[in-house]
Amino acid sequence: MSQPFDRSARVNQPANLDPTLGEWWVDNPWDIARKGHNLSAYERKRVFLNVRGPEGDRDFVDISALTRADGDGDGRSVVAGDFRNNGQLDLVVRQVGGGPLLLYENRFPHKHYLEVSLRGHRSNREGIGARVTAYVQGRQIVRELYPANSFSSQMPHMVHLGLANDTKVDKLVVRWPSGKVQELANLAADRHVIIDESRSGAQAVETITPGQVIQP
Repeated sequence: MSQPFDRSARVNQPANLDPTLGEWWVDNPWDIARKGHNLSAYERKRVFLNVRGPEGDRDFVDISALTRADGDGDGRSVVAGDFRNNGQLDLVVRQVGGGPLLLYENRFPHKHYLEVSLRGHRSNREGIGARVTAYVQGRQIVRELYPANSFSSQMPHMVHLGLANDTKVDKLVVRWPSGKVQELANLAADRHVIIDESRSGAQAVETITPGQVIQP
């Protein structure tokens, strides 16, 4: 499909259409909806769960129908974020057909987590480009802060670390875009912390749960 910059432009049909395939042509893409067409091919969405096998191997299992997220709306982007402040990443899907926004709640069994926000000084203010490495019981969890996600969406400026059954991070290493490296030890799980490039240590953030009344 051509995409003219001028809304009055017209693009001639390049060949004969095959009605058996449901083909159609509109000579200006801004007229698609006005003429009753939809670019959605109604492909159902897919959700895959990364599972560990009995021998430690990993595979992706299609759980689309179980989650009821396999709608046929014209989905364009998806964002994961802790929208309920409970340490679990939910999903927001933006789509053209079938409702503009859908929120899918994470109802998997609750596990431990640590959420990290960065405040840069020599680096950029949001710490974009920083690498965060958590050392937890002999394993490493590595995240890089790049909030840009997909078409018409952007991830929260936050690093989410899933800790499974572990209740603390033994060591957290932040490598800032400026080249500075910060190390913090023995961070308790199940909270949101802010790490400032110009300071030592981490500042805890009070978590406000939905429906909680804030006293003046």
